[in-house]
Amino acid sequence: MVDPGRRNADSDDVGGVGQEGIEQHEHFSVALRGKLPRHRGGRALMGATMTGRRVLIVGGSRGIGRATAKRIVAEGGKVAVIGRDAAAVNASAAEIGGEGIVADMREEAQAMRAVEDAAARLGGLDGLVNCIGNSDFLKLDEIGLDDWNNAFLVNLTTHYLSCRAALPHLRASERAAIVNVSAIAGITPGMAGAAYAAAKAGVIQFTKNLAAQLAPGIRANVVSPGAVATERMLDNYMGSRTEAQAKAFLDRYAQKRLADPDEIAAPIVFLLSDAASYITGSNYVADGGRVYR
Repeated sequence: MVDPGRRNADSDDVGGVGQEGIEQHEHFSVALRGKLPRHRGGRALMGATMTGRRVLIVGGSRGIGRATAKRIVAEGGKVAVIGRDAAAVNASAAEIGGEGIVADMREEAQAMRAVEDAAARLGGLDGLVNCIGNSDFLKLDEIGLDDWNNAFLVNLTTHYLSCRAALPHLRASERAAIVNVSAIAGITPGMAGAAYAAAKAGVIQFTKNLAAQLAPGIRANVVSPGAVATERMLDNYMGSRTEAQAKAFLDRYAQKRLADPDEIAAPIVFLLSDAASYITGSNYVADGGRVYR
């Protein structure tokens, strides 16, 4: 019979019982007790809370980004939103009670200045959300080199630029987290174009690499949504479909509907919070059951 106290001696799992449980396992020597790394923020909370958090949202003037900003402020956090459209940025900032910064995050100099401005206005950064992107449906024989490069610039390079610019500020925080928004196009073949899908897959691997590089001080995770009822989706995609075509599209999802932007904001805010303090390098798929079908 195996001694329960030794069952997991060679495993990372010690029963999920916290520090008290660890100290009861005989295979941890007396010399190690009390010296194991612990979460700096204390016991993780059961619910996500953003009280006092300072979060920059790139692409926060519309859709998922705006819904995320509203959630953070509603839960006691402070936000700055960055976007290219001045009217949309200012309207979003006024609606949520946050800071609005107009910048083209495809341009390195503008990206660096915008992130510095956000950190200065918020008094530092505890979180970064990259919710910027632009889809296409071009097939391989339709993609020019400019199309390919632009897909990576908008959907991946912008994430790199904002993460690099925010890094010194996130390192100064004791509870820093990055959430990059990808898409199910980066996981499974679908109707999206090859360049877009490749760039979104790049977001996932880029973020996993960040999780490995920046641990333990900064967590990095991905949220990959399915079809979301954003203005762009409703106007540019669903709006051009017949009722039958729209139904056929939605039938590919187990939930048979588009997601509300707030349903994607929810896991983003969770991953920023102390409730996710032991989660890093993960890709949260919020797709209404599209991938498994």
